[in-house]
Amino acid sequence: MNRGFFERFKQRSRPLLAGLFLLTGALFAESGSAATQTSAVHYRSVQVDGLSIFYRESGPADAPTLLLLHGFPSSSRMYEPLLTRLSSQYHVIAPDYPGFGHSDAPAASTFAYTFDHLANVIEHFTDTLGLKHYALYMQDYGGPVGMRLAVAHPERVQAFIVQNAVSHEEGLGPLWAKRREFWANRAANEQSLRAVFLSLETTKQRHIGSNPHPELIDPDRWTDEYAFLTRPGEPDIQTDLFYDYRNNVASYPAWGAWLRAHQPRTLIIWGRYDPSFQVDEVAAFQRDVPKAETHILDAGHFALQDAPDEIAGLVSAFLHTLPTQAD
Repeated sequence: MNRGFFERFKQRSRPLLAGLFLLTGALFAESGSAATQTSAVHYRSVQVDGLSIFYRESGPADAPTLLLLHGFPSSSRMYEPLLTRLSSQYHVIAPDYPGFGHSDAPAASTFAYTFDHLANVIEHFTDTLGLKHYALYMQDYGGPVGMRLAVAHPERVQAFIVQNAVSHEEGLGPLWAKRREFWANRAANEQSLRAVFLSLETTKQRHIGSNPHPELIDPDRWTDEYAFLTRPGEPDIQTDLFYDYRNNVASYPAWGAWLRAHQPRTLIIWGRYDPSFQVDEVAAFQRDVPKAETHILDAGHFALQDAPDEIAGLVSAFLHTLPTQAD
């Protein structure tokens, strides 16, 4: 049989394998006591650095922790599929960054919306909750926030799960040319950047991308996000934060060196229909972490919403391979 046959077989068998992962997890949960069954999701807030930080939490507090870091322009809400599917075996926590979701959103004139600042708040959030070790699930903006957490405290991070989050130039597609112009000259390009970056059409395209079946995507996904983007003060917040994204790109060489030095246990899940983050990022990441497990899915930028069962199965199977970390 030729190589093409095996490639087609691998692609067609992936949903079956993901289903088997989920079935294994379900059987494992059923074999335990009633306490191991799926836990309810709790919606809480905690004071961190003078801010009310909202978070979603499920699963036993003494189970291995999975810290979920969301992207733009979403919130911890994007992780509901994992909060409900993994809570029988894991302590799953998803915070909203300042300026996002249900967390406080101080005005851009009074709060520095930079990725350094967001990462500091989330680091202090983990301290407040007493999270000593965790696996990181990073999507979009979750990538630069998570990389900062890992660099600051590598001893806390048990593993990476990277889902459409970029740490290399190869991951940035053609859409980033105009965005780089904004970084180079904010005053001259801010008006046009806002008109596109924060628009309803762009918000929609983040979800659809090149998906050949857009009729399968719930339009509530982008209308809800657009409602968030048009809250009073939100355009200023998001413009300031995206202007700081240039510092993420400048950090890529240092992050690559960190990855090569530390070789974190890594699962990469990539939605191939992403209009902004290129699938070339997968190979770039593998250069730094050759043993990373990779899966390229027929999904978009927000792949978890497109393929929740498949991704939950892959994450569960991956987490089962990690060694138990004592406090």
